[in-house]
Amino acid sequence: MIPMKPLALGALALGWSFCPALAQEQVWKHGILEAKSDSGFIAMVDKGGFAAKRGLKVELFQVKAGATLMKALIAGEIDSVDMGAAESIVAGIRGAGVKIVGCTWPGMPQVVLAKAEIKTPADLKGKTVAISSPGSLPDLLFRGMLDSAGVNASEVKFATQGADLDRYKSLVAGITDAAVVSNEFEAIMPSNIHVLMKATTAVPKFLRLCVATTDKVIAHKRDQLVRFIAAEMDAYKYALAHPDEATKIAVELTHAKPDDKRAQFIAEQVREEKLIDATLPIPTDRIDWMQQLFKKAGVVPKTVPVASLIDTSVRDEAAGLADR
Repeated sequence: MIPMKPLALGALALGWSFCPALAQEQVWKHGILEAKSDSGFIAMVDKGGFAAKRGLKVELFQVKAGATLMKALIAGEIDSVDMGAAESIVAGIRGAGVKIVGCTWPGMPQVVLAKAEIKTPADLKGKTVAISSPGSLPDLLFRGMLDSAGVNASEVKFATQGADLDRYKSLVAGITDAAVVSNEFEAIMPSNIHVLMKATTAVPKFLRLCVATTDKVIAHKRDQLVRFIAAEMDAYKYALAHPDEATKIAVELTHAKPDDKRAQFIAEQVREEKLIDATLPIPTDRIDWMQQLFKKAGVVPKTVPVASLIDTSVRDEAAGLADR
C-alpha cells in the first residue's frame, strides 16, 4: 500500500491508495466515504486499473463523515469526491463553488433500522436515531424521510455515530433506538431489529452518490478531470458486468470474514434494483427536488438555479472518451 500523504486540514482519517506509480501518470486525489460492502464498485476506478489507463494515478482517501470529506474538497486538499449528492447540493447552495459532474449511484440503498417495539415512523418521536454527523447524507436523508412520513424532525433526537458500522453497532447495543444505515446490514441484523423505512420508497427522488469537484479544479485541471470521469464510467460499467470482482474488492477493503455475505448482498441489490448508472447522468429534476426539500427542512435558507450546482460539459466530454 502506498502511504497516504498527510492533509493540511487534518480531517481525513488514514485511507488507502493503490496503483503503482508510473512516471507519466498524473496524481488525482479522490475522496470517498469509509469503505464498506459497496466499496468494490466505488474503488473499481483504481483497483481495476481504469484510472491508470487514462494516465492517472489515483490516491483514494476515505473518511467516516461526508461533512469532513466536503471540507477537504473545498479546502483544495483533494480534487474530487464520490459521496452524497446531498452534501454537494448544500455546499453549492451556500456558495462554496462545488459542482456535481456526474452521479454514479442514483439509487438509494439506505434504510432506517429500528428496535422491534418501534412500529411506525411516528413511534420515533422522543427516540434517539443514529446519523453520521449534522449535514451528512444520513442526516439530510433522514430529515427527508421524516418529512415524507409527516414527522417533525424536532421531535426526534439525533445522535452522531460516525460510519454505517458505528451506527449499526450503536443500535444493536441499545445505545440508540434506530439508525440510518446501508441496507447491507439487513443481511446480518438480529431478530429484534427490523427495517422501519426504506429510502427507495420513502424518498424515491433522493440521489445517493455523485462525483463532485470545485470550480477551481474545473478551471485548472479540466483535462485530468475529464479523463477521471471517463475512467469512472468505464469502471462502473465493468463492475456491473463483473459483480463477483466488485464483491472480492469489497471483501478485501473491509477485511470481511469468509461468512460475511454483506458484499454479495449489496452486489445483488445493485443489479436487481438498478441502483448504479455507469453513464453518470446528472438528473436535474431530482437535484432541484432535493434542494426544495432541504429548504423546507430548514437546512438551507434558499434554493438556487440548478445550473449553478452542476457542470454537464465535463460529463459530456468524458462520455466521448469512455470505452475507448
